[in-house]
Amino acid sequence: MITRLRDAWRRFAEKRPGVAQFVVFFLLSNGITVLQLALMPLIKWLFGMTSLVDTAFQVWPVGSNPDGSQYFVFDYAAGALPAGGGGLAYFLAVQITLLVAQVINFFAQRNITFKSNTSVGKAAAWYAIAYVAITILAAAAQGLYKTPIYDLFIETWGLGGTGETLADFVTMIINAAISFWVFFPIFKVIFKQVPEVAAPAAAADADAGEVRTS
Repeated sequence: MITRLRDAWRRFAEKRPGVAQFVVFFLLSNGITVLQLALMPLIKWLFGMTSLVDTAFQVWPVGSNPDGSQYFVFDYAAGALPAGGGGLAYFLAVQITLLVAQVINFFAQRNITFKSNTSVGKAAAWYAIAYVAITILAAAAQGLYKTPIYDLFIETWGLGGTGETLADFVTMIINAAISFWVFFPIFKVIFKQVPEVAAPAAAADADAGEVRTS
């Protein structure tokens, strides 16, 4: 059964390589998202027991919110959610979760999805640049939906701690979705597959050269 499925997939991948590549990317990305959903509450809980919750982390002011208050790209006001923004504790929980997930994602996508054989260093450098850019984009977008989501689950629906965990999941899924659609075209560029020269062909050329010179 497994052999038949493997053969069927191989035939499909040979016939539709682009689609097959996207399917593998999709499956791996969802696996990484599950990992993020498992890590985020744990790391957030650990940092939540520190004073970092009451340490504000609000940087890069750009424009203002509808209520006239300052809008920050990274907006983690001091205090526990939803009254506060989770402070530096929430920021670190989000960023550590994303960092762990993206390191795993880099090697999984490079070796499994795209089967890249080009320089790991160059790919890692471009990946790091893309990661920073996407992190800033996702953080700026989070300022629009984070507070309403936590208010909805914790206050409006009155779910308390359970609502906070559900809100964590929703915000992480949104972050993962942003990364998913942005990273795929980037991976297509940085994870190249360069054809390798076949050893037998090289050996044959060498033999032919020796014959001509003898």
